[in-house]
Amino acid sequence: MPLSRRLTTGLGIAAATTLAAILAAPLTVVAAPAPAHAAAARDAASWLAGEFTDGSLPGPFAPEDWGLTIDGLVALSATGVDAPTRQAATAQVAAHVRSYNSFDDWGIEGFTDGGATAKLLYAASAAGADPTNFGGYDLRAETLSLIAGADAGHQRGRITSRTTADSGPDASNTFDQSFAVLGLARSGDLPQDTVDFLIRQQCAAGGFRLYPDTADGPSPSCDEQPGATLDVDSTAMAVQALLAAAEDGATGAGDAARKGAGWLVAQQHTDGSFGGSGPTTGANSNSTGLAGQALAAAGRDDEAARAGEALAALQLTAGNGGAASADAGAIAYNTEGLTAAVAAGITDTDRDQWRRATAQALLGLAQVPLGRIGLDPPPTMSPQPTPTGTTSPTTAPPTVSPTATASPTPTDTVSPTPSVTSPPGTPAPTTAAPTTAAAPSTTPAAPGLGGLPTTGAAIGSYLLVALLLVGGGVTLLVLGRRRAG
Repeated sequence: MPLSRRLTTGLGIAAATTLAAILAAPLTVVAAPAPAHAAAARDAASWLAGEFTDGSLPGPFAPEDWGLTIDGLVALSATGVDAPTRQAATAQVAAHVRSYNSFDDWGIEGFTDGGATAKLLYAASAAGADPTNFGGYDLRAETLSLIAGADAGHQRGRITSRTTADSGPDASNTFDQSFAVLGLARSGDLPQDTVDFLIRQQCAAGGFRLYPDTADGPSPSCDEQPGATLDVDSTAMAVQALLAAAEDGATGAGDAARKGAGWLVAQQHTDGSFGGSGPTTGANSNSTGLAGQALAAAGRDDEAARAGEALAALQLTAGNGGAASADAGAIAYNTEGLTAAVAAGITDTDRDQWRRATAQALLGLAQVPLGRIGLDPPPTMSPQPTPTGTTSPTTAPPTVSPTATASPTPTDTVSPTPSVTSPPGTPAPTTAAPTTAAAPSTTPAAPGLGGLPTTGAAIGSYLLVALLLVGGGVTLLVLGRRRAG
């Protein structure tokens, strides 16, 4: 074959391959956070990494709080901060799977917490570990085994707990369902039933209720529950889970995520902050962090940036920290907490609240969607958009060879992420910021968002390369014919 024909053929194949890749790639990006917010997220993660001891974060009643440790691991994974601490935390969580998703440590055998199992599935994936062999457990198979089947009627698709007479009733909620959708989407095929059940927790206004259950038992849907409470935190989680489901091709997920993001916009305070429900109705960094992250994932860049401003205003720095300047990077739960720390430092009593607030708040600064943590590059100081079509972490995933340094110890996992991880009667710490209570909210949804942005790679440069390849091929073809003549 003549050289000109070989070149033309090769360039034609390359152009066709490039164009095929363009057609297959998602067409939008999640905008990168402002450089100052990316730096603030890294500072917060660096402070949080310093709170770890031997791969775990402490709780108010025990040296290891596995729910909080998972929150911290996800936060570090979102920012790419402190690989050794991430690796140690991944190994320790893997070594204590049953300490988190069962009551075995308390001598109550046979109970498996569905929400905790789903959260472990998600966390293993986000940390770059193998969720089908995490500490010797197949978390994907366990999660699937806890999904209610067709015989559950309108509860079909719900993540449930395996309960016993001693464990109390199942208390799985919308947070748990969101983690189930996220974890299953990231680890293999996503059952449509799990998505459908999550969508049924959305009321017509666009917000999601926290609890599918009422005093009379599970209600079929949010709209069928009189006076259902719509919750910012639950909606933020659900929006991100549904965006991941939409990327996976799930039916109805995109429309539901669009409505949920619109409802979140309507809940945003004038200063960019968000409040939760019940005792957390006031503006707080936990709700603002989750909502800001969800808005960024849904393409609501202006609102996400405003949430970032509110979070940055609650962060300790060397310049504003006063008596707490040694804890620069930490993010307060609210303005009262910030003021108290500046005046007197972060006390031992309050430090638990700061850890919990920082772990979720920094997600609203980093703006990497839950569905993309560990897949997309962490935010950098560059103001350029961050493509989200990559499929491998920028740092080597940790090798999970659990080397626990302490024997399993029952731990209360009170966290801003609701999950039933302590036996009935275990007291909740009064210093942690609760987010699980509920209060009526009837704010109407904002106008529709139009086309729902999905994560993916920017295609401008690919188009340019493809056009150059095609143009070059045509030119060589013409030159080859001229030489042949």
